[in-house]
Amino acid sequence: MKGTRASLRYAKAALAFAEEAKSSHLVANDMQSLMEMIKANSELSSVLENPMLAAEKKEVVLNEIMPKASEQTKQVFSLLATNNRMEILGPTCEHYLKLYAFQNGEVKATVTTAIPLTADLENQVLHEAKKLSDKKAILENKIDPSIIGGFILKIGDMQYDASVSNQLKAIKTSLTKTNSI
Repeated sequence: MKGTRASLRYAKAALAFAEEAKSSHLVANDMQSLMEMIKANSELSSVLENPMLAAEKKEVVLNEIMPKASEQTKQVFSLLATNNRMEILGPTCEHYLKLYAFQNGEVKATVTTAIPLTADLENQVLHEAKKLSDKKAILENKIDPSIIGGFILKIGDMQYDASVSNQLKAIKTSLTKTNSI
């Protein structure tokens, strides 16, 4: 990730500033919207990463596409523009959201499945995630047909792999080590 250490520092500063102004929730909403825009719009991403475009113009673009952003979010834009670091806005948003979630006792749980989860399965996964972590789990479902079936649950730095592809690999390893059936 580009500018990881710097983006983490900016995210920490933005969170502290937003907490002081009692608007960390508003800034989190703005950061989430901005991240979605950056991921969905490659032109916006190109504008932010373009070294030939002045940082002040990038700030104007951000203020125009997010006119209802909170004052604290606009201050983050201004700070990044002043320090000519607009290219790390995306990673800064990601770090801010992670820090905000951690501060509020939430943890991101990523479940990878071969097909989308139904509401019932989602509830079951959330129940299992609650057993593994004392924090409130926010579930994100990723689709990866290569796992064939089952699921891979990742919470923080813990990972539980109950996928069919993992079980097949284990069987293959077992068979090749023993050289017999």
